[in-house]
Amino acid sequence: MTIYYDSRTGNVERFVRKVSARTGWQCLKISEDLIVSSPGHLITYTTKIGQVPYSTGRFMQANSPFILTVSSSGNMNWGANFAVAADKIATRYGIPLLLKFELSGLERDVNAYIEKVNAYKAQLQALVM
Repeated sequence: MTIYYDSRTGNVERFVRKVSARTGWQCLKISEDLIVSSPGHLITYTTKIGQVPYSTGRFMQANSPFILTVSSSGNMNWGANFAVAADKIATRYGIPLLLKFELSGLERDVNAYIEKVNAYKAQLQALVM
């Protein structure tokens, strides 16, 4: 399993580290020189009270065929704009929104994310059979 992630303040990176520690999944930070060659799940953050980060947008333009699901960190103080980057990406690219979590996520968020990724994988396998 591969997780592609974008993190500016470290919140998403802390979340991803917790996921990786429990699962052993490969987690790759988005960078300009990252070349995607296998399907994976995207975790990003929401910036400027409701925007997709520029780096995430560029990553998706180049790699959207490889992205299976999207999740986002956010701040609940933003109300309706909480983690809305995931909504925007899901709508624009027609991929499932897996999870929204606050800041670096709580243990229940990490557990929910792992469960949802595993359920998504099981659904894909059932379609192939």
